[in-house]
Amino acid sequence: MFMDKQQPRYCLTGGIGSGKSYVCRLLRERGIEVFDCDESAKRCVIASQEVREQLTRLIGSDTYRDGVYNKAVVAQFLLASDENKRAINNIVHPAVMRDFLASGMQWMECAILYDSHLEHYADKVVAVVAPEEVRVGRIMRRDGITRQKAKAWIKAQMPQQEVEQRADYVIVNDGIQPLQPQIDNILNSLIC
Repeated sequence: MFMDKQQPRYCLTGGIGSGKSYVCRLLRERGIEVFDCDESAKRCVIASQEVREQLTRLIGSDTYRDGVYNKAVVAQFLLASDENKRAINNIVHPAVMRDFLASGMQWMECAILYDSHLEHYADKVVAVVAPEEVRVGRIMRRDGITRQKAKAWIKAQMPQQEVEQRADYVIVNDGIQPLQPQIDNILNSLIC
């Protein structure tokens, strides 16, 4: 539901380790600006006094130690239950969406678009998917964490199959199928 319907908005989504960031880089190489919801969330939890206060009330005084955001404490809280995850999303995601709408960008990258019920901010959704073992390997290499922790992060998100079914378009980023033709097909479809 956008006030300005002359410029359609598109969302690139997919679970952790699916390779969304890489697909975004390919879009940027084509001159398409992509709003990064994760980066916005990181800015909001640091810069927004309102978000800081709400997270501290929700999680506790250890959320910020000496004024510094304590990611480990927040991650532990988030992974403890679905209710905790929803409570954090209800604080952070409205701030991120305000940031996106103010950016004037047409594309956004949002890993948990459906989990946070923000799909109405996009006219079309593109899901990036990859086999679970590929995702686990990517997460372990990127974050330097164990297989168990990587799987816990995947499990904390909506199942990939559901994301894929709800999306308008799908990009398979399995390291085998070439990405450029898939991106070309989607962009050509969106222009028509």
